[in-house]
Amino acid sequence: MTSTTTAVDPGAVRKEPAADQATPTTRKRGIPRAGWTIISAKEFSDHVLSSRFLVLAIIMAIAAAVPLYFISGQIREAPSGATDFPALFIALFWLTPSVNDQIQLPSVVGFLAMVGPLLGLAFSFDAINGERANGTLPRLLSQPIHRDDVINGKFGAGLAVIAMVLVVMIGGVTAFALIRLGIVPEANELLRVFLWILLTLIYIALWLAFGLLLSVGIRRAATSALVGFGTWLLLTFFGGLIVSLINGVVAPLTTGSGEDVLKNIGLRETLQRLLPDTLYREASLTLLNPQVTTVSTPATLGQYAQAQQRIPSLFSLDQSFILIWPQVVALVGLTVACFALAYVLFMRQEVRA
Repeated sequence: MTSTTTAVDPGAVRKEPAADQATPTTRKRGIPRAGWTIISAKEFSDHVLSSRFLVLAIIMAIAAAVPLYFISGQIREAPSGATDFPALFIALFWLTPSVNDQIQLPSVVGFLAMVGPLLGLAFSFDAINGERANGTLPRLLSQPIHRDDVINGKFGAGLAVIAMVLVVMIGGVTAFALIRLGIVPEANELLRVFLWILLTLIYIALWLAFGLLLSVGIRRAATSALVGFGTWLLLTFFGGLIVSLINGVVAPLTTGSGEDVLKNIGLRETLQRLLPDTLYREASLTLLNPQVTTVSTPATLGQYAQAQQRIPSLFSLDQSFILIWPQVVALVGLTVACFALAYVLFMRQEVRA
């Protein structure tokens, strides 16, 4: 008796998956939130709820309210002259108010040039060394974040707080102009004010980066605060005196000729542009006042005579911005240099528990 064997094709038999067996799927990983944004949000809330924020907000409010009060009085007393004044809304920011014949107050731009750096220094002088003194820096760096997220987050939080204060202050000035004076700003004026807010933010960010550099390089917060506020006091209030002394030594007036006088003035202006507040004042005045057509004194008598014969005109926004382009680049360059130096120094420091 013979047996028949049937050949079975292995490819013909397919194994069916069990009904209760799940098919393996690839799990998609979500993009984690950047570490610097988490630190920035935490620092922002700490800044807003701190007492230093309240004090500095009051100082900035006074810096804007005092000149506005006296400027509005001058405008209301001379409505006919004020009506013919070009760009009256933005003139509220750069006009110099007079209390009486002997006393003159700084404009809003002047007040911001003096007290604006306080915002930057106050929110950064203890940003790193404060964490180090409290012993929280090693624990912060032990979290699953990159090391540079710490310094980036603290800088971003300071910028956000400063921007919020500036926007609220400018909004208050706009409301004051609309309610008390009945001045309705035009679109070109609002654009100039917007660019001026960005310029002010860059100026204060320079001091924020400088304070961050001091916080990284100096171990004690009290020492960094002393150095930071001392530097602000020296450059803001005594910078002009230092420039005059250097100018008198480098280029003294040996004769009374016009060429020597113009050379002396030109050197003094060049030295003054080494001060951040001078760069900010020149750029702000040119941006807010379309009547400003130059920021430098002519170098020769021929150029001075041509400037005197020039027909008065109003600059457009692009012409004003071209005029202040060197000042803006200088402020941005100083800010980037201070922050880059603080960044490199922090990345190379050793953090011990």
